[in-house]
Amino acid sequence: MSIDLFNVKGKIALVTGSTHGLGMAMARGLGLAGATIVVNGNSSQDKIDTAIAEYEKEGIKAVGYKFNVAKEEEVIDAVAKIEKEVGAIDILINNAGIIKRTPLLDMEVADFKEVVDIDLVSPFIVSKHVVKNMVARKAGKVINICSMMSELGRNSVGAYAAAKGGLKMLTQNMATEWAKYNIQVNGIGPGYFATSQTAPIRVDGHPFNDFIINRTPAAKWGDPNDLAGAAIFLSSKASDFVNGHVVYVDGGILATIGKPSNEA
Repeated sequence: MSIDLFNVKGKIALVTGSTHGLGMAMARGLGLAGATIVVNGNSSQDKIDTAIAEYEKEGIKAVGYKFNVAKEEEVIDAVAKIEKEVGAIDILINNAGIIKRTPLLDMEVADFKEVVDIDLVSPFIVSKHVVKNMVARKAGKVINICSMMSELGRNSVGAYAAAKGGLKMLTQNMATEWAKYNIQVNGIGPGYFATSQTAPIRVDGHPFNDFIINRTPAAKWGDPNDLAGAAIFLSSKASDFVNGHVVYVDGGILATIGKPSNEA
């Protein structure tokens, strides 16, 4: 058995939405393992440049491309530039996404469609144009960032859950169609993580913080760095016969019905 099963040195990884948060954590893990990171964002070039500087502080080789993952013309142009200027994309992580917390009865159709476009349609668009080149090379790894909402419902996130549930099935269908080209397509389903976005609700006594601590068998929020191992595994030769699965990195939430709030 090769000792290089988890080796991603020299690989080129495009990670959408990798200027911050969980996308940056996964990209950072791959970068520290030796991959070149192609940073993507859509809000501003300054944000991309700031993220690249953060990667480079840790010795990670990173380059940035600003494009909207939901606009096919921009994706086609960006993929062509990346393949010409950086090299063949070996790893694609479809991480970019949004959430709108609105009860379904109050949600505007336009808002529902926007969530589905970014969280479900854009992984199809980006994958389609990256994988065309992977097919020609007979090699590639695609990771779709799913969610526990790919399996469960929760109040006020119906559009997000619909998109992430669809992304789970899209992952399985991509795997079904592309496995014959030596392309593996899998998903990662993050649980609840300690990020800047969740900081306001991760304080002792906050109802949602108490809910997550009680609901998670590990009894804690995840560290974003906990996602690096799953990303490296699904990006490396170690997962060459793993296809169409979602790896849930959730501290055990999906494994249990939970416990009463007064139970130790």
